[in-house]
Amino acid sequence: MPRRNKAVFFVVLNFFVSYFWVHIHMGISQEHQRMLKRLFDVTLSLAGLLLLSELILLFYLFSCLDTRSNGIFRQRRIGRHGKIFHLYKIKTMKRISGFDSTVTTAKDPRITRFGRWLRKTKVDELPQLWNVFVGDMSFVGPRPDVPGFANTLTGEKAIILSVRPGITGPATLKYRDEESLLADKSDPERYNREVIYPDKVMINMDYVQNWTFIYDLKIIFRTLCG
Repeated sequence: MPRRNKAVFFVVLNFFVSYFWVHIHMGISQEHQRMLKRLFDVTLSLAGLLLLSELILLFYLFSCLDTRSNGIFRQRRIGRHGKIFHLYKIKTMKRISGFDSTVTTAKDPRITRFGRWLRKTKVDELPQLWNVFVGDMSFVGPRPDVPGFANTLTGEKAIILSVRPGITGPATLKYRDEESLLADKSDPERYNREVIYPDKVMINMDYVQNWTFIYDLKIIFRTLCG
């Protein structure tokens, strides 16, 4: 990210941190914190779209050439209250006939060389600024599931669907090297289904149950510094 854009980002972030610390001693309610979270999401995502639109377009064009297809990846995901929305990313993979695994590992042959760099730097996630701006997502929250996995969020697990899904979150931070972890498993899909996904559900439940706006800001700082 260009130095000027980083400066603008941290100025905006500093404003919200300062605002929150001034009001926290006044006993700010959960409802007001949720309003502040949404204001934060709208302001920062709009700033990001305005500042990074040319960069997003450039990577989109590179991806079109690299994958020889539409450079935007669009996928149905489950959002707040079970609402289906389309998540956007810069496309990092090409189609390979007969290869249709639903789990992506670091050794996945569908990932292009340029796509591997995009995934490593997380630049492929930039189009999700639009998802945040329109209210499908938040900067921080549980990652949105595809319909198959989301169907398992019943009973007390359904609390995860009471909030907007996020670009980053505590489960995302714990499994930031998930693709490398899966690459070492003999059956990546089974390991993801039986080990990683259940753990993510527990982490996300804890996040929702103990959420505060300050916690979100800490996660953002950890994501940026990681």
